[in-house]
Parts: sequence; C-alpha cells; structure tokens
Amino acid sequence: MRPLLEIENLRVTFPTTRGDTDVVRGVSFTLGRERLGIVGESGSGKSMTGRSILKLVRAPGRVYADKLAFDGIDLSTRSEKQMRALRGARISMVMQDPKFSLNPVMTIGEQIAEALLTHKSLPRREVNDRVHAMLESVRIAEPERVARLYPHEVSGGMGQRVMIAMMLIPEPDLLIADEPTSALDVSVQAQVLDIIDELVRRKGMGLIFISHDLNLVSSYCDRILVMNTGEVVEECRAGELMNATHPYTRGLIASIPRLDETRDELPVLDRSAWAKA
Repeated sequence: MRPLLEIENLRVTFPTTRGDTDVVRGVSFTLGRERLGIVGESGSGKSMTGRSILKLVRAPGRVYADKLAFDGIDLSTRSEKQMRALRGARISMVMQDPKFSLNPVMTIGEQIAEALLTHKSLPRREVNDRVHAMLESVRIAEPERVARLYPHEVSGGMGQRVMIAMMLIPEPDLLIADEPTSALDVSVQAQVLDIIDELVRRKGMGLIFISHDLNLVSSYCDRILVMNTGEVVEECRAGELMNATHPYTRGLIASIPRLDETRDELPVLDRSAWAKA
C-alpha cells in the first residue's frame, strides 16, 4: 500500500550575512494513515518541516528534496495555483496559537464556511448545516449561536476548536497540527486533543503532530521522530520513547520535570555528547 506522504532528503535553506544556513537538513520519512509525532526543542526544524509539505516557506527561503510526494503527487513540481487546490481540501495545517489566525472582522460561521466553499460549490442551506455540524463535532454547544459570534467573543479554548473545525470541514486526508494546544491549560488541551484524535480515527486521516512536549506526544501518537538542529536524530514507536538511546533524546527525557521530583535542579543538555555520536 502506497504511503500517504513520502519525504526524502528534505532541506530548507535561508541566506544569512555569513552565507546560506540549512534549518532543515536531510530529513526523510514516510507517513501512512497514522499519527506521527515530531518533537524537539524550539528551532529544531519541526515547524519548517511541516510548512515545507504545504510549500509555505516563502522567499528568500528555499526548499529542496529528492522526493516530496503526497498520495503519489509530486509536490515539488506543483505550481502555486495547483498547491492552493490541495491546501485545505486534502492537506490542512493548524498553526501555533491558532486563535490568532482567525479573521477578526468575519463571524466564526463565515470563516468555517469559507474554508468549505473554497473547494466545493454547495447550496447555502447545506453549507450552514455542515458548519453547525462541524462546530458540534468539536464539542461546541449552541453551534448556531457561536457561528454568529466574532473571534474576540469566544474563549481561547473555543477559538482553538473553531480553527480545528475550519481545517477539518473540507475533510482532508492529512492534518498537520503545529503545537495547536501550546497556549491552552491542561484541561482544555486534553479536550482539543481528544477532538483531533476522534476525527482522525473516524475519517482515517494521517496526522503529523508537532510538539515539544514528549509526554504528550508519547501518549498520543503512534510513532515519533526526534529532531535536533534540523535533522532527525531518532525514530521510534511512541510507546518506546522512554527507551530511546540517542544522547539528545535521553537528554530531553532527563529534562522532563516529575511530580515526585527529588533532584535539586534539572539537568542541562550536554550537547557534546551527541555531536560525537
């Protein structure tokens, strides 16, 4: 069975005063209809990897890959017009702190409807019904009322769920979620993740979940890639993350605070350990 996504030797380069700098360096992986977590520190190249899939890295950034294919489609050769037909319809991305991606002068219902009508021509009544059903599926009570509200009139957690509804209403095959819950408290975070998980399983989608939270990703995903300085340093099944062997991954795990913490201070990553590995 052909993978949903195939990436070989992906590189993202930006010019600097000291010459070109690679922020993603030779990343390769495949994705089926599964939940793949990508973890690492800020600046490790996680978000740039996700944005590259949708060709959202703008000049002066440059993206190269030996292979960048989605469901057999060569993304590297797709024009901007052709990519617009794929974005949202077949590949969606929830950005970091997504509430701030909402348009402040459009109602929530209008924005979700726009995400649907960009790719499909439907009668207005059917659009409204689907918008209300989508709001309900992300566990928003009184969807008809909420659809008439503006973004500033809803809470942060509800704003996150609205963005997820926007990304999922076209029923894409692949969802890229870039730390969609980082600005939420733990209880709301769990609700949002449950919603994504339920929709991914029910629709048989592929999911790339980008995060810096190792505990969250290990309990939520099927498989994990660990990134450092633009490279994948380790890959493992999610349930086996705590048995990872690479010094960088071990350093990240050791840095996780615990409720029964007895150490006087958290350890600092010894970067020389994997620079020689």
